[in-house]
Amino acid sequence: MPTLKELVTRKDPLTGGHRACAGCGAPIVVRQVLMASKDPVVVTCATGCLEVVTTIFPYTAWNVNFLHNAFENSAATCSGIEAAYQSLKRKGKVKAEHINFVAFGGDGGTYDIGLQSLSGAVERRHDFLYVCYNNEAYMNTGIQRSSATPKGASTTTAPAGKVIPGKVQFQKNLTEIMVAHDLPYVAQSAVGFWRDLTVKAEKAFSIRGPKFMNVMQPCRLGWGYKPELTAEMGRLAADTCIWPLYEVENGKYRLTYRPKVKKPVTEFLKSQDRFRHLSRPGNEALVEEIQKEVDRRWEALLEKCAEKGGTQK
Repeated sequence: MPTLKELVTRKDPLTGGHRACAGCGAPIVVRQVLMASKDPVVVTCATGCLEVVTTIFPYTAWNVNFLHNAFENSAATCSGIEAAYQSLKRKGKVKAEHINFVAFGGDGGTYDIGLQSLSGAVERRHDFLYVCYNNEAYMNTGIQRSSATPKGASTTTAPAGKVIPGKVQFQKNLTEIMVAHDLPYVAQSAVGFWRDLTVKAEKAFSIRGPKFMNVMQPCRLGWGYKPELTAEMGRLAADTCIWPLYEVENGKYRLTYRPKVKKPVTEFLKSQDRFRHLSRPGNEALVEEIQKEVDRRWEALLEKCAEKGGTQK
């Protein structure tokens, strides 16, 4: 388990001076995931916020081997590099040291456009880690809704108004879709839980085969909150059980964080501009519907984790 003292002595995978928004959670995710690797890393990254702010030609903020690819094929690109490395190693053309291959993609490039690529790569059992930095919309291209966008959130393509109260569908549960691929390791984490995130990344790097991590990455621009509250947004998502922190290792579920007091979803909703319309009269039923769905998913997860009576096993 990496300590803060150990982490700060490791090479920073991402330099300062990138062009991410103040308060952006994506650089936090990248640093904490990659600093958990004791071995060299090769990174691929789908088109999106992370790629745009770190690789504006002719500059780069990456201190590791990095390859940008199209919106839809971060997993396919990473799997191809990993396959080439394994082939060269078998032929004795490269040193036998271990390399960790990591693919990054936002929720648009993972939940939606890149899902086929991701599913194919893990089905082929490539040895790589896929990390979804999930900010719950297509933030880079104008804050359009994605299948990761929660119900009731206002986006430019699902705006809250007289016709609809924001997005009308609940978000897809991609983490469970990846569990259904029978991977050796799947996990959910969030910005604001550095130990949880780095421990899970370190565990993922120690396991051979395909791994997947879904990390909630609050977006101060698309969500609408003060930039200094990014970590607080992640913690609030976990404390309301909107975004549970757990892992599934070889099919076995384990809850890695359980709030001492489960806060109502209104605590999360009222903290962001994208949900401010839900506090207006007439939207009480929608808020209640959101609470019921969060409760249903939370209870289903507790059963999978064999959790009872408020005691974490």
